Amino acid sequence: MQSKLGKPVGLLNVNKETPKFSISLHSPSDDLTHFIEHYWVVRWDLRGQEPHLQENLPHPSVHLVFEKDNSRIVGVVKGRFSVLLREQGAVFGVKFRPGAFYPILKNPVLSITNRTVPFHTAFGMGSQSLEQQLFAQETAEQMIPHAEFFLRKRLPEPDIHIDFINTIIQCVISDRSIVKVEDIVNRFSIPTRQLQLLFRQYVGISPKWIIQRFRLHEAVEKMNHEDIPDWSKLALDLGYYDQAHFIKDFKSIIGKSPEEYTKLNKS
Repeated sequence: MQSKLGKPVGLLNVNKETPKFSISLHSPSDDLTHFIEHYWVVRWDLRGQEPHLQENLPHPSVHLVFEKDNSRIVGVVKGRFSVLLREQGAVFGVKFRPGAFYPILKNPVLSITNRTVPFHTAFGMGSQSLEQQLFAQETAEQMIPHAEFFLRKRLPEPDIHIDFINTIIQCVISDRSIVKVEDIVNRFSIPTRQLQLLFRQYVGISPKWIIQRFRLHEAVEKMNHEDIPDWSKLALDLGYYDQAHFIKDFKSIIGKSPEEYTKLNKS
């Protein structure tokens, strides 16, 4: 039984006054939650308007992206990325849990990091038939059963490594005292090399990247919805040793300082 979820995390420079697109998140059926984090649907209608460039922060997940005549598998993107929205359109996405695409791909997920690959790379077939079924529907609730029928026939047996990886990631998200890979190693009693290999193979990205991105996700969400004059306090709240390290990380990924981003976002 699917349900509608909350707001997405990682959208940059969102204009709350005049939104250029709508996005909704939907949970998978219970029997698919080992592999699927959620489904997402983006719709836009910019006919008669300028195209909109939407910038985003990445997540440590592989996505199936269904778009008319352009469906694909999208690996983890290391840095900030942009999507240009023109005219009118819709995209349906399947967001896999971190690590959950490895048993499907059967190759290290690192091999598709920062890459978009054809649908048949993992599924041995094209996407046209499923794409047509999805976009013949009017709502996300009508689309999801078609996607789930397809996935149920092709998902492998559960893999215990997926749950272990997601336990680590949830710990990183919830515990701000985890600021470096050594903290994960100590918390979970796993050798550093084994941890690094596990994440390269299953997630396609390093544990260090995971820590940094989720801290930046939290920072951006606060800046998008709150007034934050005290950058030093924010840096400490996010687990940084000092404001300088936070600003350096933020600017290297977002392309602007926290103050510049906030001013632009409030304008």
